[in-house]
Amino acid sequence: MSLHGEGSNVPGQQLFDALADPTRRTIIELLAANGRMSATDIYDNFSMSNPAVSQHLKVLREAELVEIERRAQKHIYSLNPDTMHSLEGWIKHTTDLWDQRFDRLDNLLAAEKGKRHHTRR
Repeated sequence: MSLHGEGSNVPGQQLFDALADPTRRTIIELLAANGRMSATDIYDNFSMSNPAVSQHLKVLREAELVEIERRAQKHIYSLNPDTMHSLEGWIKHTTDLWDQRFDRLDNLLAAEKGKRHHTRR
């Protein structure tokens, strides 16, 4: 699940491809809100065919965003907490880097403003 080889915490392209589709994001939101859901319960939330929803579930499984438990004839889906935590950690790390850049820019602008104010006297 990484872009930069083994051991990297950067989510892979397959994960982002899976999240790029609005139907798959809706499935993720359904599972986040409801916990474990049968495939039938997931199908009932969409106007598209069951096989079409099933294809979306397959993409989410392959991206390791969801886990499946087979109980007799039922398929029970749930979010994969490891992948969700990994994604959350990567987003937080990236946001922290972004915030650091803004902090450096703020410091630079404050220093420049101080220089201008000091030179005008």
